[in-house]
Amino acid sequence: MNKVLIVYCHPYNQSFNHAVLTAVKSNLEKQNCAYAVIDLYRDNFKPFYDAEELRLFHSGKTHDPLVTKYLTQLKNASGIIFITPIWWNSTPGMLKGFIDKVMKEGEGLSHIVTRTGIRGCLTNLKHAYVLTTSTSPTFYFKCFMGNGIQKIFINKTLKQIGVKHGTWLNCGGITNSTLAKRQRYLQRIESLPFKF
Repeated sequence: MNKVLIVYCHPYNQSFNHAVLTAVKSNLEKQNCAYAVIDLYRDNFKPFYDAEELRLFHSGKTHDPLVTKYLTQLKNASGIIFITPIWWNSTPGMLKGFIDKVMKEGEGLSHIVTRTGIRGCLTNLKHAYVLTTSTSPTFYFKCFMGNGIQKIFINKTLKQIGVKHGTWLNCGGITNSTLAKRQRYLQRIESLPFKF
């Protein structure tokens, strides 16, 4: 069983997000914490439904082998770490498509639809960490742009699939940031006491 599942969502391996991934892996290795990485772009994950995939949705089935693989990994992890940029005040389409396609409805999958709403099945995921970068400063994103990562992605979407606790850390103003600021953020990530 992989203790932690990292979902990495960036297409460029020289990006700052990739440096965050390296820092996360270093942190987990220092803690002797087993992990697996889902690299959505490297895997060539297709983040959209075709007609057949959508037809199968309510039965909890899929014809995409990556969906089956990812869902198995999710069910066998005790925590999850998302590493992603913020694009246009939200997660990239690739990560949104991961949620859309992989989170299957049905007993023993990611969630069950009841008369009163959605009940999450991935309660094995004790904590989610969402590590992001944004062009906008963090305070601006939180105070003036709706704080979508915390309010929607963590407090709503992840809770609906059963993840009860989430922590968001953002490196804001990344485009004009100094090397010293980026290094401080990476040091923070590398020493973060992940709790799963």
